[in-house]
Amino acid sequence: MPSIKHIRNIGIIAHIDAGKTTLSERMLFYSRKIHRMGEVHNGSATMDYMPEEQERGITIMSACTTCQWGENTINLIDTPGHVDFTIEVERALRVLDGAVGVFCAVGGVEPQSETVWRQSEDFNVPKIAFINKIDRLGADFEAVLEAMRQRLQTNAVAVTIPLGQGEDFRAVLDLVNEQSLTFDPADQGQTVHRAPFTEEEAAIAAPWREILLEKLGEADDAFVEPYLEGTFTLADINAALRRATLARTLTPVFCGSALRNMGVQPVLDAVCALLPSPADVPAPVGHDADGREIIVEATPNAPAAALVFKVLMENGRKLAFVRMYAGRIREGESLRNTASGKDDRLGRIYRPHADRREQVESAEAGEIVVVVGLRGHTGETYTARERQLALESIDAYAPVITLALEPRNADEGKILDEALARYTEEDPTLLARLDDDTGSRMVSGMGELHLDVLLERMQREYGISPRAGNPQVVLRETVRKEAEAAAVFDREMGKERHQGSAALRVAPRARGTGNVVEVGDFLPQDAAEARKILPRVYLDAALEGVRDALQCGDLTGYPIEDVAVTLTAVDRQEGLTTVPGCRMAAGQALREALAAATPVVLEPVMRVEITVPEDFLGASITLFTTCGGKVEDMEDHGGRKTLRGAAPLRRLFGFSTSLRSATQGRAGLVMTFDRFDLP
Repeated sequence: MPSIKHIRNIGIIAHIDAGKTTLSERMLFYSRKIHRMGEVHNGSATMDYMPEEQERGITIMSACTTCQWGENTINLIDTPGHVDFTIEVERALRVLDGAVGVFCAVGGVEPQSETVWRQSEDFNVPKIAFINKIDRLGADFEAVLEAMRQRLQTNAVAVTIPLGQGEDFRAVLDLVNEQSLTFDPADQGQTVHRAPFTEEEAAIAAPWREILLEKLGEADDAFVEPYLEGTFTLADINAALRRATLARTLTPVFCGSALRNMGVQPVLDAVCALLPSPADVPAPVGHDADGREIIVEATPNAPAAALVFKVLMENGRKLAFVRMYAGRIREGESLRNTASGKDDRLGRIYRPHADRREQVESAEAGEIVVVVGLRGHTGETYTARERQLALESIDAYAPVITLALEPRNADEGKILDEALARYTEEDPTLLARLDDDTGSRMVSGMGELHLDVLLERMQREYGISPRAGNPQVVLRETVRKEAEAAAVFDREMGKERHQGSAALRVAPRARGTGNVVEVGDFLPQDAAEARKILPRVYLDAALEGVRDALQCGDLTGYPIEDVAVTLTAVDRQEGLTTVPGCRMAAGQALREALAAATPVVLEPVMRVEITVPEDFLGASITLFTTCGGKVEDMEDHGGRKTLRGAAPLRRLFGFSTSLRSATQGRAGLVMTFDRFDLP
């Protein structure tokens, strides 16, 4: 079992087609984890093991594997680059300690690159960067570095630079060790030839090395004095690079061509030398049942604490991907799910390798493993019984597009329900419900590709092809003005009479700020006095009734968004008022207040980024504005125009197909959900 100091939990993050999976494949090959390199373009990549990934040449589901590099164990997660599968990136970043950002030397900093980089910043993940495809025509290493600084707001500094670009790319220059690195094509780049700089190479590298040392001095206080005095050593540079990377004051940048097997080993070296072990990152903070903070130290001797960050269903068994934050687990032990309060017994424990697994007897702090026997869901915490705490969960994304699925017969209906139950268990961004009026299964996801992949998986894995309706956008409701209402509920339900009375006020909030439910000042400030007038159980029931009613608006049946609800009264009559009565009265009052507050429908608005050759710019703008789009920004990037704007999702169905047709297939398009807003 590896020492925690020698564990690296890292992810590969990037825009679609930047070369993440190709880089991952080389890392596995050079670390001897696999004996033959697969390729994305011919569907043989180890980490893209789903048939849908192999056919489309994209990563859909984040794949986790483990490999050795020197004395270090690297747990590597290859994440998707397509925006429809953002949750896969989000839950990977939640459990990673470091990341490698991959950028195309031609495409530069592309839209999804910005998204995943911003996600990693939200989780305070230290990163190194790899500028890939230096061998491609149009590659511009320096332009990508500048784009990283401008668009990602990161202090990107070259640690290796290319000798030649495009067809002339022939070596990588190591600025720290002042060596040129060439990679032997005879053994697929496994042999790295290191040689001191020639005079020509030294002249090319000198200004780059001076920038590196200067930026290190600015980013790391301990390096300033030896740098200014000129007394620093190679060890000083490496130590300063590590400190600055861990502090996220500097992002080391490497270069190469993963497809041509050039420049990958320096990235592996940097993962081990510069990125943190679980012991180097701040200890996560959990909360006990009373809300008190508990620091979870990464030590195997503490009581166990683990987070489920991904769930897969395989042959009827639930496989839970778990990040161990503290303690040690063994087969046959029991852990408590702090969300449900129930104990689950651990079955087998595995180290993952894409779609295959290696059984182990135990796992401890810092490791990422797959466990059989845990019944929990994504984002839930498991702990030893003597240590009850909940770690920060994983945010869920609201779906924006819905598809109606209709089974062809009763038997297919049963299989469809079984398939949907499995897929929604695995994917928190996928929601399914039965429409009582039509009998259709309504499936909501993050985009057209998301739902297309779902239908393909059903056909391949379950042999069913339900009829699919036209995609429909997911809506929300809000209000335009303030309104008040009061309601009395007094009815027999079953054989019991339930009574309750509540009044409240509803008001609009700024777009995107969410809902607020609060209690007005109708009760005394003294908690004991307030409980005498209205026991807490009745107040909680009224609040629950409000929150339930916010889930279903009158106009569309979709949830209410961006409103403030203030309870202004909850009356109690001794011997008559009941908990269900208070809940029903509050819900009824809210529905009446919403109806009086001029309710309106909100629909999803997408951020759109289109990259096209200049010849097709006019056609692209015309097509975009025809779909209700508003162009907000435009820039020139390497002879191609990039325009950014916003448009309602409802008008964008089929837009990607029309754009490809209008630009002879030469346009790049990325759409990301921005907000719910008025049509």
